Amino acid sequence: MLRLRPFNLSFAATLTLGSGLAASAALFVAASHLEYDNQTLAFEQRAAQRVAMVRQGLNEAVEVAAVANQLFATAGPVTRAQFHDFTAPLLKRHPFIKAFNYHRVVAGGERAAAEAELQGLRAGTVITEKHGGTQAPAPQRASYSVVWYLEPMAGNEPALGLNASAHAEVTEALARAQASGQVAASDLLDLAQDSTPQASFELIMPVYGAGGKLVGDTAAVIRGRELVRTIFDGTGLLEDQGIHLAVYAGSEPQASRLMFATAGAGANAPRDRVAAWVAPDYTGRLERSFSVAGRTWLVQVAAAPRAFLPDHLGSLTMLVGGILFTLLVTAFVQTTAARARRVQQLVRERTADLKRSNLRLVEDVIARRRTEKALQESEQRFRQLVAMSSDWYWEQDKDFRFTSITGDFAGKAGIAAERLFGKTRWECVPDLEDLPGGREHIACLHAHQPFQEFEYQAEDDQGATRWFSINGTPLFDDTGAFIGYRGTGSDITARKLTEQRVYHVAQHDVLTGLPNRSLLQDRLGQAVAYATRSGFPVWVMMIDLDRFKYVNDSMGHKAGDVLLVTVAARLRSSLRDSDTVARLSGDEFVVILSEHANEPLTRDIVQRVMDAVARPVMLGTKEFMVTCSIGVAVYPSEGTSADSLIEHADIAMYSAKKQGRNNFQFYTPAMNEESLERVRIESALRNALERDEFVLFYQPQVDLATGHIVGMEALIRWNHPELGMVPPNRFVPVAEETGMIVPIGAWVMRTAAAQAKAWQDAGLGQVRVAVNLSARQFGDPDLISGIEAVLADTRLPADSFELELTESLFMSDVTPAVDLLHRMKALGVNLSIDDFGTGYSSLSYLSRFPIDVLKIDRSFVNDITDDANDAAIVSSIIALAHNLKLSVIAEGVETAEQLDYLRSQGCDEMQGYYFSRPLPAADFEKLLRERRCLPVLQLDEPLAI
Repeated sequence: MLRLRPFNLSFAATLTLGSGLAASAALFVAASHLEYDNQTLAFEQRAAQRVAMVRQGLNEAVEVAAVANQLFATAGPVTRAQFHDFTAPLLKRHPFIKAFNYHRVVAGGERAAAEAELQGLRAGTVITEKHGGTQAPAPQRASYSVVWYLEPMAGNEPALGLNASAHAEVTEALARAQASGQVAASDLLDLAQDSTPQASFELIMPVYGAGGKLVGDTAAVIRGRELVRTIFDGTGLLEDQGIHLAVYAGSEPQASRLMFATAGAGANAPRDRVAAWVAPDYTGRLERSFSVAGRTWLVQVAAAPRAFLPDHLGSLTMLVGGILFTLLVTAFVQTTAARARRVQQLVRERTADLKRSNLRLVEDVIARRRTEKALQESEQRFRQLVAMSSDWYWEQDKDFRFTSITGDFAGKAGIAAERLFGKTRWECVPDLEDLPGGREHIACLHAHQPFQEFEYQAEDDQGATRWFSINGTPLFDDTGAFIGYRGTGSDITARKLTEQRVYHVAQHDVLTGLPNRSLLQDRLGQAVAYATRSGFPVWVMMIDLDRFKYVNDSMGHKAGDVLLVTVAARLRSSLRDSDTVARLSGDEFVVILSEHANEPLTRDIVQRVMDAVARPVMLGTKEFMVTCSIGVAVYPSEGTSADSLIEHADIAMYSAKKQGRNNFQFYTPAMNEESLERVRIESALRNALERDEFVLFYQPQVDLATGHIVGMEALIRWNHPELGMVPPNRFVPVAEETGMIVPIGAWVMRTAAAQAKAWQDAGLGQVRVAVNLSARQFGDPDLISGIEAVLADTRLPADSFELELTESLFMSDVTPAVDLLHRMKALGVNLSIDDFGTGYSSLSYLSRFPIDVLKIDRSFVNDITDDANDAAIVSSIIALAHNLKLSVIAEGVETAEQLDYLRSQGCDEMQGYYFSRPLPAADFEKLLRERRCLPVLQLDEPLAI
């Protein structure tokens, strides 16, 4: 008979088993909690999407009601035919609107005449009121608010002639609309034209007659259920059985204010027992309230009950796997303990072997000495290499004091090495401890961390300022104790001076030396922040010279430049040193004035500026007098925000121009008449993409070495059925602000790529196509996937697709921008910086960006043959780009002289009217088929420089 051997679980195995089971249980709880957190996040995202859509739909309804009211505000007396023609397309576009009403105020004495006119529209119509579900003729009153215009009439006949003022919901909403000047929503009400009560409400705005007298109001009658269903129509969200939705016309979920609810909404789902244990905060419900049209709306979203197993496979798998793993590890530990005893025996045997190994160790010591000698020879060679390079080598002890400096430090840095021995770097450079970067460097040293490219400035033995860049690594002995630093250093003074010059050019106007637009925005932000803190106002003056074009046309551009320089000097001398004077463009200047406690801002300051500009100027042998028109915007003030200061000052300046020039005007909201056009453009822009109203024009890019077309820039145009061909500067800013630029930009990329591929397949050359990328597109999280989809769908080679970016897109937050640019570059596309030189232009950042092309802005190209400063800037940009292994494209080339100069400076490509204007696709294809090209410059031809 077989006897089983006794099984004794060791202490280590028992501890392993208990710990493993406890850890498995803890991981199960943590994973389940994380799964519930993921469910909560997913639910909140889906719920937030529905809340946002409801809010957007209500805002759209408010916009429609406001548009209908604008008919009465802009067209004067409105006839029934005009009201019908204006509201018909709105009703067709927004089916959730039951009707558009115009409530006319009718005096009691005018009732008979009013009823007679209504009976001419519909026999038997009188002024009625509805009480308790019954509609009857209205009693005699001092005045009525009668449904006078009604569109559509079909299906709404009972509402014609209804006295709206008898309904408290309507009068209360009208009072709020009069007080706020905005669209106001009524409480839920029953409509006269509905036989079965439905949750409906009206969006009301008053209508005023001559002298501001209230003559009536307009109302958009909306059924709540149809509105919500229209909002979600086509999205499939209402069919989602996992989410219940309820919308209330109020801040509390009262049944009387329920406007819409899906099946199951409002019901309390049973509490998940597991969720109550591992995730007590999980509810699966969300309520959000918001205000639209002066009324609070409440949206309730609830998650439908779900089974536990499908959502928690991960945690259950982890629990089962943890138990199995614990059992396996326990078995392994038990086996290991049994083997430990056998190992002890082996240790005794190995001890004898170690004695024999000592003999071999002596031989290893001899080999180590030979290795040390080789290392010494290698160090000697390293020091010789350092002496021959542009860098030097340095060493410090554990107290950070210099002990050795080699590599002709005195000759390369201009500082005798003896000055540094026995001193720390901050003792040699006293200001280092006062600088943020210096303090961080010293902290890094005390933490015994390596550092790279630490830059600082110091004076050499001749008193000149030098810039140095150093790298260092800490040294430790065999015991791990810190013993000092060693590293290299180099003189970067030339690079720093170049960066400073380029930065100054980028931030200042070359002609006048005044701050340019980029620096102006920074100064304006500081002034607004000061005004916000102190409560003192800020004035922004937009100054435009009168008849400046006459000076350029009659006396030449050089005389115009002299005048601009003179005016800039006079503006600076007539203002305080703390005020900012900037040149915006051409003959436009901007002044920022901040008020202080003992220096109030008055109109006399503006007049003093005008008087300073108006003094005679000697241009050559002639005395010339120039005046200016000034617009002033004040912050804070009604209608002027911090972001619109320059825009409002510009509007006020043009108002001064219209009033005869040589005067100044302060901005008022009434000046902003162009806002009506912007509303019209924004409204039409929303449907332009669906109606296929956009077209692309293409402007060729020509290789200056061969004269052949090698690329093209795709430029969008809007072919509006009423406005005609709308240029980009009228609609692109609106699209950028409203976010519609993202789908429009995606359409441009796809259309341009498909067109380029079609021309390549037709054998017209491997031309690349360049597409401008807007700020909104650059911030779109789906940008990379969108570019991949365009390249995959059109099959256009990635190296034939180029994205143009402006510096302002990625200078606000450089680190994520660098990562995004590298991800874009990984797709194989080309990247170019558009309008280079007009933005930030940091060389240190530029070297980090995976850029292929720099595009010189047309503002520099315009005057390169007449203005030495612009010519110097262009040549510097070309040299900089080539040193960074980048190509250069010059924009806005319009003359042969400009072309010759660019060729002489080694510019790679050109783009401009000299070769071709932007062309429709058909005309551009004709250009490719004709093989049109620039004449190639012969080597013996003189350059026009």
